[in-house]
Amino acid sequence: MTNTKATLTEKKYLLTFIFVTSLFMLWGIAHAMSDVLNKHFQNVLHVTKAQSGLIQLSVFGAYAVMSIPAGLFMKKFGYKAGVLFGLGLFATGTFLFVPAANAESFGMFRLALFILGCGMATLETVAHPFAAALGAQETSDQRLNFSQSFNAVGTMIGPAIGSYFLLRASNQESDLSSVKTLYVSIGLAISIIAILFSFIKVPVLQIGHGHEGEETTVQEKPLWQQRHFIWAVIAQFFNVAAQAGTWSFFINYGHDVMGFSDEQAANYMIIFMAMMALGRFVGTFLMKYIAPNKLLGTFAFGSIVSCLVVAQAWGWTSYIALMMINFFFSIMFPTIFSLGLKNLGKHTQQAASFISMGVVGGAFFPLIMGILANYSVAQAYYLPILCYAVIASFAFKFYQVKK
Repeated sequence: MTNTKATLTEKKYLLTFIFVTSLFMLWGIAHAMSDVLNKHFQNVLHVTKAQSGLIQLSVFGAYAVMSIPAGLFMKKFGYKAGVLFGLGLFATGTFLFVPAANAESFGMFRLALFILGCGMATLETVAHPFAAALGAQETSDQRLNFSQSFNAVGTMIGPAIGSYFLLRASNQESDLSSVKTLYVSIGLAISIIAILFSFIKVPVLQIGHGHEGEETTVQEKPLWQQRHFIWAVIAQFFNVAAQAGTWSFFINYGHDVMGFSDEQAANYMIIFMAMMALGRFVGTFLMKYIAPNKLLGTFAFGSIVSCLVVAQAWGWTSYIALMMINFFFSIMFPTIFSLGLKNLGKHTQQAASFISMGVVGGAFFPLIMGILANYSVAQAYYLPILCYAVIASFAFKFYQVKK
């Protein structure tokens, strides 16, 4: 197999690429299930909507703590060790759900979610440059979008699992046994994946965006003088803030505005996540004809319009608009990530750590939306408009690499 534009990866990298792509699906499942946990803990532990937003603070706050250490760990020990370290933290967090459930302690659940989040932060920091390095520089964007498509698949699986094990169960019982069963099962699956991956021989890779010997225009300025990178971190912060807020109260919107049961609303969340998968495939196709930054800006504008309609609580019209937010959100994370890493050369790995740390935006926004959602979950969707305005600014102006 030759290294051409038509080649997604090379034969020698194929097995490794399959495993790395599976990681994208894993944290997609975990992120989406944390949104189902929001409603489950409201039912079982009797926390308010605002308090349930602390779940996202625990998960996304871990990104502020772990992204930089994970990048340093990867730089010292390599991609494979970084993946195994992330999977170990991920599994540890899931197993800690057992003592948390036994104690019926929301605080202990938050600690377990924080450790789980540290695992996800490590995996995200490692997996993005890892996937980019598993082939030619010219096809790195295609690999990231392909891998991110499986992240979208994971976000569809997460609500389905959560609805079956948690919300369906919460209609029948008030204990937390379903939470223990679910997360222990996930922990065992992650442990098996880690063991299998430990036997995979990873080819020697250069730490950076691409391979030694490939010609690319590299800016030699210090990282902090790279305007497009700084704005990518800012845009990613607001992007994940909007995502976390939108996802966290999707089930509440279905229950409060549409009159669905919790289980029905969680089932609609599967369609909600399918819209993201659809948007990612459509967006990847459109990028053949439309510059990525222009498509990103267009999708950000579509999100703003959708949020305005959702906030009006116009029944099915607003509910469809809520679904469309996830369609427009689809390309944002990988596109911001890719634009932010352009032409950084030896700074690529460090830049990936900081862009991953931008995910901490998701730690705070659900708290703010939750306060407003206590009064009106529909009007809480005015708040993400600010986030999408920042993303549009990055897409139309600040994405450019300055020489």
